[in-house]
Amino acid sequence: MSYDTRAVYKDGMAFDIELGRHQLHADADADHGGRDYGPSPKSMMLAALSGCTGMDVVAILGKMQMPFDSFALEISAESAEQHPHVYTAVTIHYIFSGADVAREKVEKAVKLSLERYCPVAATLKHTAEIDYEIVINR
Repeated sequence: MSYDTRAVYKDGMAFDIELGRHQLHADADADHGGRDYGPSPKSMMLAALSGCTGMDVVAILGKMQMPFDSFALEISAESAEQHPHVYTAVTIHYIFSGADVAREKVEKAVKLSLERYCPVAATLKHTAEIDYEIVINR
């Protein structure tokens, strides 16, 4: 049988997760019966979003031949109060530095990522409003 991912129970609330050649660890915090062996599965969704949209933006800006010195993403999110506590609001801060960073190119790259290319954003949009802010440090 073929699989995309495999999770093997460790103990408590912890799992070792195989994604092809890669290994991750997931756990709950102490308030939810875990020992903080790894991030929670829910928080990994935000990590997936940062990687997905970040890679899109880098690829698009590369095609636009727009240089930058550094790029980081910071994501904050709000969750519903009722189970299953889905994300209801997500804000992504795209933070660039560089003398030649063009806001209009970054804006276009971010919109293309969030509206067309990033499957993680497309999935999260079913429960959460996704907003963003672009910060450029010269």
